[in-house]
Amino acid sequence: MPEGDTVFRTARLLERALAGGLLVHAELRHPRLVGVDLAGHTVLGVRSVGKHLFVRFSAGLSLHNHLRLDGGWQVYRPGQRWRRPSHQARVVLRTAEREAVGFLLHDLAVLATADEPELVGHLGPDLLDPEWSPGHAAEAVRRFTAVPDREVGLVLLDQTVLAGVGNLYKTEVCFLLGVSPWTPVSEVDAARAVALSRTLLLRNAWRPEQSTTGEVARGLRHWVYDRAGRPCRRCGTPVRAGVQDSGTRQRTTWFCPRCQPGPRP
Repeated sequence: MPEGDTVFRTARLLERALAGGLLVHAELRHPRLVGVDLAGHTVLGVRSVGKHLFVRFSAGLSLHNHLRLDGGWQVYRPGQRWRRPSHQARVVLRTAEREAVGFLLHDLAVLATADEPELVGHLGPDLLDPEWSPGHAAEAVRRFTAVPDREVGLVLLDQTVLAGVGNLYKTEVCFLLGVSPWTPVSEVDAARAVALSRTLLLRNAWRPEQSTTGEVARGLRHWVYDRAGRPCRRCGTPVRAGVQDSGTRQRTTWFCPRCQPGPRP
């Protein structure tokens, strides 16, 4: 699942390509959207909320989509060959100067812009909200600590608590907090967890490297994420991997058994 910073950058990519442009062609390749024609509308802007995207049009309409595991947007010049197979295209939005193609998008819907909260109103505070305030932080902490015995790794991934954290940042935030991902939230500094999550997402909102160490070179970007068996960058102890949650929500998580004391699988 893409992290919130990936979705944020996707929104900025689409904003630069389409905002202010008149759609000369629009395809929505989804059974529920047959007959919906957005051609002739002006693109007003693009908004990300956690892991959700809204492309906003004139006449008060929005196109909602979610990238999930395999979705993505690419921008081309009109007539340029696509880099992904055409049968994967779910949305094609073309102005006189740019063509934005959404591949393998999920949860496609056209709705009134005023109704966007119906789809994302259940989410926790968006960590990349440009209007983030102390009030947002306080609400995030309140939600974070609502169930004291929940595992901190699960709480960080819960989009109804914080919108934007995925498995990479969950793993790295737990390392920086110095706690096992299976530690109850009652034993964690919730305010620091929220602040760290926002800091890491903001740090990478404008670049693709997703570094949590401050290094951008390949192989040096993460503390423990995806480093099972390799030495912890802080103490040298071999990093371990374990499974957290179950079913479709099951995720691999990585941790240093020395730097991150607490429960483990």
